[in-house]
Amino acid sequence: MTTALSPRGKQGALLIAGILMIATTLRVTFTGAAPLLETIRSDYGLSTAQTGLLTTLPLLAFALVSPLAAGIARRFGMERSLFAAMLLICAGIALRSLPSAALLFAGTAIIGCGIALGNVLLPGLIKRDFSQHVARLTGAYSLTMGAAAALGSALVVPLALHGFGWRGALLMLMLFPLLAFLIWLPQWRTTRSANLSSSRALHERGIWRSPLAWQVTLFLGLNSLIYYVIIGWLPTILISHGYSEAQAGSLHGLLQLATAAPGLAIPLILPRFNDQRWIAALVSLLCAVGAAGLWFVPGQAIIWTLLFGFGSGATMILGLTFIGLRASSAHQAAALSGMAQSVGYLLAACGPPVMGKLHDASGSWYLPLSGVTILAIIMAIFGLYAGRDREIAS
Repeated sequence: MTTALSPRGKQGALLIAGILMIATTLRVTFTGAAPLLETIRSDYGLSTAQTGLLTTLPLLAFALVSPLAAGIARRFGMERSLFAAMLLICAGIALRSLPSAALLFAGTAIIGCGIALGNVLLPGLIKRDFSQHVARLTGAYSLTMGAAAALGSALVVPLALHGFGWRGALLMLMLFPLLAFLIWLPQWRTTRSANLSSSRALHERGIWRSPLAWQVTLFLGLNSLIYYVIIGWLPTILISHGYSEAQAGSLHGLLQLATAAPGLAIPLILPRFNDQRWIAALVSLLCAVGAAGLWFVPGQAIIWTLLFGFGSGATMILGLTFIGLRASSAHQAAALSGMAQSVGYLLAACGPPVMGKLHDASGSWYLPLSGVTILAIIMAIFGLYAGRDREIAS
């Protein structure tokens, strides 16, 4: 059976709790490994570029699986597809924690497939059930997943150092998808009429020929690229500047917390402006300043980490909001979301290994951090275009 009613009361509260917990899982199970990359590399004797694959594999999965997510949701329903996403993440975490380099990479890829499903379906679920509160709920789940990711990043190193080892520390992250699975159980039998339809508008090819769609896509895509470079390599960069592994892990957690902070401010600011160009440019330039500062004044890493994290988090929320604001219909929004996530994560997948290669070739992090700074400036330019008050033609 289906219902067109928006969720209310206890049902709505459970649905929101499930959305927030799933969003938390999508972030923490990916970023939680970054503070332990140096330990993992030493354990398996991996090169910098090979270690970068641990960051790249999920991103490739995001790019490849994202276009398939809508079809999976049409066949099985959005609620059950999100169950499947949590199960995939659990399976990937289990495999990643086994004593095998091959399973380390395989488990990481499987985690990426689960995250990709959730990344695409959650915005659609919010648009369907909370269409009047998209900005607020987007800000809320950004805040929640950033805070939880910060906690995960801060805890994995102490867990690894106090008896669990890096495998046990990463295995502990399975608590997040398991908890999300339990909270999501009441949604198992729910299939609402506003689910993703099979309309060809969802797969509309015309969106790929729209300059505005590309501006939104590249604004989000460049943010994904620089975010995953910094989130993947920040602990290693800090350790190279003399920080301890525990200090680097704590700053990595602070970065996650900083990305969550805009979830409090951006949803309150955006309704006051029809044109978001200068906000988009400003938060993009915060990322540029943060990346440059990490190289030129590494002793003040806490400042640069906060600036980059706030800028990146604000850019992500703006980009997700642009998908709804620039689309002229719900189906077009779904098409734009699929385009932005697929292209964006494909761009992001190139970042960590390329920056790892640049580091190996130059022997320092100057070139990688310079590259991130330049890309953030280019992102600001795309933000000036994507933030204009206009819609993509139907």
